[in-house]
Amino acid sequence: MSVLEELRTLGVDIDDGLKRLNGNEKLYTRLLGKFVDSFLANQVSPDFDAADCQGTIEKAHSIKGTAGNLSLTPIFEAYSEILKLLRTDKPEEAREILKNTIPVQEQIIACIQKHME
Repeated sequence: MSVLEELRTLGVDIDDGLKRLNGNEKLYTRLLGKFVDSFLANQVSPDFDAADCQGTIEKAHSIKGTAGNLSLTPIFEAYSEILKLLRTDKPEEAREILKNTIPVQEQIIACIQKHME
């Protein structure tokens, strides 16, 4: 199974992602690799400091934007909600969504990494 087929089974909207790039699968695949690098550099831990969320907000915003551009729907939707909660001073609710999102994002990241080797 190709990376695109496998990502589709994980809820990624491959068709929308490719449409944004005029159907260029090679470019899309390359950008998936760059997403992994960006994600790992901006990874948000569920044990973030609830009293000082600014750094967490910045990291979550970066992940959300990149995931949205590539139509990595499960990650985009989760981080959209996490950002909304952090910006409305609800860090504990954001933490719960992040905890629930981690297994899905790990599957997506592992899938991309596996196919990029």
